[in-house]
Amino acid sequence: MTLYAASKKSMELMAHSYAHLYKVPTTAFRFFTVYGPWGRPDMALFKFTRAMLAGESIDVYGQGQLVRDFTYIDDIVEGVLRVLDKPATADADYDPQAPNPGTGTAPYRIFNIGNNMPTLLMDYITALESALGTTVLKRMLPIQPGDMHSTAADTTALAAWVGFSPATPVAEGVARFVHWYREFYPS
Repeated sequence: MTLYAASKKSMELMAHSYAHLYKVPTTAFRFFTVYGPWGRPDMALFKFTRAMLAGESIDVYGQGQLVRDFTYIDDIVEGVLRVLDKPATADADYDPQAPNPGTGTAPYRIFNIGNNMPTLLMDYITALESALGTTVLKRMLPIQPGDMHSTAADTTALAAWVGFSPATPVAEGVARFVHWYREFYPS
């Protein structure tokens, strides 16, 4: 029920229509809470890291009880590269009486690329504290309007199509990010 979700869904529908009308193989990706080096500096991991290194507090929405399927950037890239090597095709088993929204008579596919390990926001913050070797003062706030309580990726279709499921543990991905951050933003 957000404009963000509505815009993504509308683009998927337009891409499906194009694939159906012109038989152009089309693949849509749904990325789940991507984090890692070279990310957007306005995202939580960057903001939290910057604040922690400066000894400042952080704002934690949803009282830290929000759940996200945090997905390390390398897993996103691997999933996209594998799908690039296997373009979408029409589903020979498609049944219009029992339609699957991810397949059909058009050469079109939708793939979730997520870690398939939903994690509490507080656990994500704890992984960051561990990687930085510090603790942070947390300002606990209510969930923001329009925000989802939890997200989780079902990567079954991706695994079946290209034999890949993202699996970088949050603690490992956050540690890799911190290593990069300290090299890219030396203090």
